[in-house]
Amino acid sequence: MAKKHVVAALGEIPPGGKKLVSADGRAIVVFNLDGEFFALSNRCPHRGGSLCEGNITGLVLSDEPGHYEYIRRGEIIRCPWHAWEFDIRTGKSWCDPDKIKARRFGVSVEKGAKLIEGPYVAESFKVSVEDDYVVVEA
Repeated sequence: MAKKHVVAALGEIPPGGKKLVSADGRAIVVFNLDGEFFALSNRCPHRGGSLCEGNITGLVLSDEPGHYEYIRRGEIIRCPWHAWEFDIRTGKSWCDPDKIKARRFGVSVEKGAKLIEGPYVAESFKVSVEDDYVVVEA
């Protein structure tokens, strides 16, 4: 079972942004796509380039010469070494999605109080006031 790691405050990764984090010794890139968070291994499966250093882009589709459509703006990460492209939502490569994938990790946004609240109990002692003296029983 995967262990949860607190890696950033929500405001540290603005929409359209990314952040390289470390969890259990793994380098992971966390992306914010308009409020939805996704996490991929920082290692390109082709030659190990740092995906965090890649450009975030979209896809260009064309059904005939001279006409094209730019879609999914900001949802594709391009490896800086050889320009391999990966879908940030799935980790799948654009050229061979069934075989080549950047490893995905689960990511969630959780309330801070839920993460830091715990059964913290300090040891306490009975205190009483007797005339002009405060007396602690230990």
